[in-house]
Amino acid sequence: MLTRIKNAWARFVERRPGFAQFLLFTVFSQAVTVLQLALMPLFRAWFNTTALLDTSFQVLPIGADVDGSQYFMFDYPAGALPEGGGGLAYFLAVQITLAIAQIINFFLQRNITFKSNSSPWIAAMWYFIAYVAITFIAAAAQGFYKAPVYDFFIDTLEWGSTGETVADVLTMIIYAMISFWVFFPIFKIIFKRTPEDEGDDTAATGEAAPASAGTVSSGAHADGIGSDKGAPGQ
Repeated sequence: MLTRIKNAWARFVERRPGFAQFLLFTVFSQAVTVLQLALMPLFRAWFNTTALLDTSFQVLPIGADVDGSQYFMFDYPAGALPEGGGGLAYFLAVQITLAIAQIINFFLQRNITFKSNSSPWIAAMWYFIAYVAITFIAAAAQGFYKAPVYDFFIDTLEWGSTGETVADVLTMIIYAMISFWVFFPIFKIIFKRTPEDEGDDTAATGEAAPASAGTVSSGAHADGIGSDKGAPGQ
């Protein structure tokens, strides 16, 4: 069964390499998203028991909000949601979760999805730059939806702690959606499989075969010479 599935997948990859690549990217991205959905509430619950919850984290002011107040790219006022912004506890829970997920995602996508043979250090550098850029974009967008989402599930629906967990999951899903559509074209660029390397491998293989054949022929020739020399003596 497994052999048939493996062979069928190999044929599909041969016929539709681009689509197969996108399917693998999607599967791994969703798996990483599930990991984020599991980790983020756990980290938040842990950090909310510390002084981090009452430590404000509001940096990079970029203008005014719709109500005229200062808008921060990273806006986490002290205090529990929805009255507060989750403080440094929320910020760290999100960022640590994303860091763990993206490190795992890097190796899955590079080694399995794109089968890259380019420098892992250069790829890691560009991956980190892309990750930081997406983090800033997602953080700026989060300022518009985070407070309303938590307010809706906690206060409007009166779900309390359950609503808070649902809001955690929803905010992670929104971030994952942003990452999904931004990362794929970036991965196509940074996770390259260099044709020159493949060509070198093929050339090396092609040179090895004649060498082996030559060795066998020489051996056969040597045996023949030995036999010829032995015949007159007999």
